[in-house]
Amino acid sequence: MVRRRRDSGIAIVFEAHATTTDDERWIASGWGDARLSTAGRRQAKELGERRAGDEIDAVFTSDLPCAAETARIAFAERGVPVFQDWRLRGCDYGVLTGTPVAPIEAGRAKHVYEPYPGGESYGDVAARVRRFLQDVPRRFVDGRIVVVGHRETKWSLDHVLEGTPLAGLVEESFHWQPGWHFTLHVDA
Repeated sequence: MVRRRRDSGIAIVFEAHATTTDDERWIASGWGDARLSTAGRRQAKELGERRAGDEIDAVFTSDLPCAAETARIAFAERGVPVFQDWRLRGCDYGVLTGTPVAPIEAGRAKHVYEPYPGGESYGDVAARVRRFLQDVPRRFVDGRIVVVGHRETKWSLDHVLEGTPLAGLVEESFHWQPGWHFTLHVDA
């Protein structure tokens, strides 16, 4: 008898980190030390309330302060394990970190595969997220995890899991919504 392989999956809910003080000042944080603003802390609390009824096996978050703090505020009281992973960071803008957002926004299409000076490209971000997805513990198969990250993390999930061309994602404006749903298919 030939045994058939079953295609299983891990449900992923992506949530963008809450608003930072840099966001409110229109500063490009990149890999900087951006902290949540008062509004951001309220948004993180609301995220926890919004996901209170969800069955969640684990939360994975970028190790940058804005994402880690969002996850801590939202999920700390649930007893859900929270893991920080540097591969879920947004884009490293290199020498442009801490500068106004407008020039970075205007030049995004140029940096799909060409790194920012002293930094990385959006393709580099997608490669990091792909490696993260390859390492998600298989104990979560047929379960649900939450990923808290940055817009570039979300674009990378769209690119890696949905096959959406990265250039098109980078050229579009990022519109916040209360979570995005993905499935990481795993052969079992």
